[in-house]
Amino acid sequence: MTAILASDQPHHNRAEQLKQLRRQMAAVPGKIGSPRRGHAHSHPGPDDLLPDTETRLPIPQLLADVLPDALPRGTVAVLSGARSLPLSMVAAVTAAGGNAAIVGQPDSGLLAAVEMGADLSRLAVIPDPGSDPVEVAAVLMDGMDLVVLALGGRSVPLTRARAVVARAHHKGCTLLVTDGDWQGASIRLQARVCGYETTPSAAGTPGFGRISKVRLQISGAGRAIGRVRAG
Repeated sequence: MTAILASDQPHHNRAEQLKQLRRQMAAVPGKIGSPRRGHAHSHPGPDDLLPDTETRLPIPQLLADVLPDALPRGTVAVLSGARSLPLSMVAAVTAAGGNAAIVGQPDSGLLAAVEMGADLSRLAVIPDPGSDPVEVAAVLMDGMDLVVLALGGRSVPLTRARAVVARAHHKGCTLLVTDGDWQGASIRLQARVCGYETTPSAAGTPGFGRISKVRLQISGAGRAIGRVRAG
């Protein structure tokens, strides 16, 4: 899969762009694990249980304490603070063989994602989704394990949020919302930079060098949330 760029298309042709996007999503290879399955019995036995790859999304190590039970597929989570948190999620999912998309972030920081281990061949980027980024994110759910959606300061009302949440759950796609609010989100995570680690400069001058690691303090609220983690 190659990056999908929509920023050079006129906004009045948005309906045709969405049709094209749907066709592209239909051609994307399958997600991590097998497709979601229903069960004929009201009380499934051990052989009917889905493996973790079908019910949980890969997460970076820095979230292991905050999300002790990992991140359920079909979840909508609101992320605020340091941008390295959603990038680390993209890296974890694509490195594990899943597909991810970033919507509405023209300065996504792909180099940083690569340094975290991201596989760019499994990443779609739509820097300018037009006037309705939520619709674009909903279309992308057809072929993605993870969609990172920047709302540009918008707030999605509960009535519309419910419809998209239902689609996310049905498709088994996790939606991470940044730069805005999603009413009724089941998980809210906040990342704050609490320190840096640097490699020495070539001249060995103290206080100079390249930042090799950013230390984050992560807190969360909602279902499946554990304690605060710094890492």
